[in-house]
Amino acid sequence: MTQHYFSAAPDGDFRPREIEVELAGATRTVLTAGGVFSPEQLDRGTAILLRELPAAEALGRAGAAPVLDVGCGWGPIALDAALESPERVVWAIDVNERSRELTRRNATRLGLTNVHVAAPDEVPADLRFGEIRSNPPIRVGKEALHDILRTWLPRLDEGGFAHLVVAKHLGADSLQRWIAEEFTELEVERAARDKGFHIIRIER
Repeated sequence: MTQHYFSAAPDGDFRPREIEVELAGATRTVLTAGGVFSPEQLDRGTAILLRELPAAEALGRAGAAPVLDVGCGWGPIALDAALESPERVVWAIDVNERSRELTRRNATRLGLTNVHVAAPDEVPADLRFGEIRSNPPIRVGKEALHDILRTWLPRLDEGGFAHLVVAKHLGADSLQRWIAEEFTELEVERAARDKGFHIIRIER
């Protein structure tokens, strides 16, 4: 069976290697490995998302509440959030055990103590989030992607925000319409567009 970055246990040896990336306004050395999303570099969509995210202080009460990174990969979104706001709790989740291990190691390397790395079913059921940030796994398929969003978007706290980056050619417009139709209690808009990627902003 072909292994993907959204496989729980990727095939092949686990051989971490270092790369340099820009996170929270500075160059950081982090670990990546084969079998995870974008192991060679910071994915372009993720870089655009990080650049377009509003500062925590601009989000009011939501800016102090926990952050959730859905599909953390080797950790760039969660690490950036934790570096920007060391006092905030950041949850990084992924079904891929290799992704979780790399995110843990990268948090340790960067001296971060506010990052909680977990499998999706390990997140406490009563936990709510001020922010959800994600470069969601579009290639997992529409049905599985919708299930992921149905699981996590309802966990947004009152006044909370979600920001998703999706490539236009991979269905950004149709996904935005589906979210608006599926979650009528949420406000949904395209917050930015850059180099073929859309930032979908969702507010409770």
